Amino acid sequence: MDADNKIASMFWPLRIGLGATAFLAGLDKFTNLLTHWEKYIAPEAGEKIPLSNKNFMRVVGAIEMLVGVGILSPKVGVSSYAASAWLTCVAANLLLNKDYDIAVCDVDMAIAAFVLGKISAIRTKETSKKKIWQYKAGWLPSQSLVIISDPTSRTRASIRPSPELHS
Repeated sequence: MDADNKIASMFWPLRIGLGATAFLAGLDKFTNLLTHWEKYIAPEAGEKIPLSNKNFMRVVGAIEMLVGVGILSPKVGVSSYAASAWLTCVAANLLLNKDYDIAVCDVDMAIAAFVLGKISAIRTKETSKKKIWQYKAGWLPSQSLVIISDPTSRTRASIRPSPELHS
């Protein structure tokens, strides 16, 4: 198994699993089919929030749905880091509420979301390297305009066909 396949075998299950889970958990904040979500708000947090617990959980649900869609979109990297931070905050709230078993699961999901962000960055970098190599090897069509950028660096390179190709 080459490096691209190894990365893909980690990337896709994490992306689909975390994206779908975030979206569906967010959607359930409006229906309470899975559980009664308001019971997970720590009393300390509930006292400071200027909304009812039900409306607060709806806001939480909307945010979770956006994060889930973000993970499933081309912005998987930044969305994964947002999910990781979000899940860490949720775990902290659960610790305050003494829901230790659920907090541990959210910490695990936060770690998985962080790893997805890292894998996404590696995958993007490898794709950029492959485009550069394909151009140097002559595998890209000579009439095409290829813009190559490495998102991990500040440098950007633009490779254009030579003028004699257009004569």
